[in-house]
Amino acid sequence: MPRGKDHRRARARNFAPMDLGPTGHPSPSAPSSRSGTGFRHPVRRWPVSSATGKSHKCLVPPESPGEKFVLVVGDSHLRALVDGIVRMPGGGGMTFGFMSTPGASAAELYKEVRHANIPRTPDLVCLLAPSNNLTASRTLPEAAVDFRRLLTLLQSKWSKLFVLDFPPRLTVAPDLQTFLRQDFNRVAAQMGIKYLSVAEHFSLDHLALWARDGVHLSDDGGMVLLASLLWNYSALQLVEPEVQAPPPASPRPAVRRVTPKVVVREHPVSPPPTNPFEWACKVGKAKVSVSSFHTNEMIFPVLNLSMCSR
Repeated sequence: MPRGKDHRRARARNFAPMDLGPTGHPSPSAPSSRSGTGFRHPVRRWPVSSATGKSHKCLVPPESPGEKFVLVVGDSHLRALVDGIVRMPGGGGMTFGFMSTPGASAAELYKEVRHANIPRTPDLVCLLAPSNNLTASRTLPEAAVDFRRLLTLLQSKWSKLFVLDFPPRLTVAPDLQTFLRQDFNRVAAQMGIKYLSVAEHFSLDHLALWARDGVHLSDDGGMVLLASLLWNYSALQLVEPEVQAPPPASPRPAVRRVTPKVVVREHPVSPPPTNPFEWACKVGKAKVSVSSFHTNEMIFPVLNLSMCSR
């Protein structure tokens, strides 16, 4: 039964991008015949690290007042910068130091960082994502685990950190490189670390950006571009975020105070209370006022005849 695109994509993500050869070392499963046309200087001999057994060199510039120190950690892509073949752009109040381990994967960079003794505290650390995991890791999840461990160590040593994506290779299938970038980016995002892309700046059709091996960047093309990207992204990370002042409070509208008025209403004068001992009666058309007085024993009505008329 034919397998679909999703199945092939899942298989590429869960299995090694490199198939093991007869010697037990990874060999490209989909090698590319493409090679670069640019120039790269001959490799110079470096000291061998006791931590990994690989060539390793650390370059820390002297302290300069008023300038920020940026430390870049990475693999052989930093060789030309360490040896001074390619120079970083000047200005911007930044000085750059480098810790380079050619051929190192994320796990090997972890060992070098753990044993590193940097005489100055960097204001910013840039990790150049290790593209050697394309060949050193058996699976992509394994590469992601090693990458997370490396970032955790860097975060514990230096607080201000970001990751710069690795430049593309001409010798590895583009899909595999994309999958590794996605896993690295996902790990960095989960840890709250910026992961900045560079792949879009390196056109695979511009072969002068690479040396003849198709892996390393050319001194006069790709490395000049990488140095510029390192400088620009580092400058952006060192810019202090502007603290916006709160907007001025809008004046409150004047509150009109209203003095309450006391309204006194005149109530109609109640008629004087009538004598409870007096009542009126009518005799014809005349009103007769009848009063009463009492003694200890009887009450006698008294007629007021003067008010009566016929």
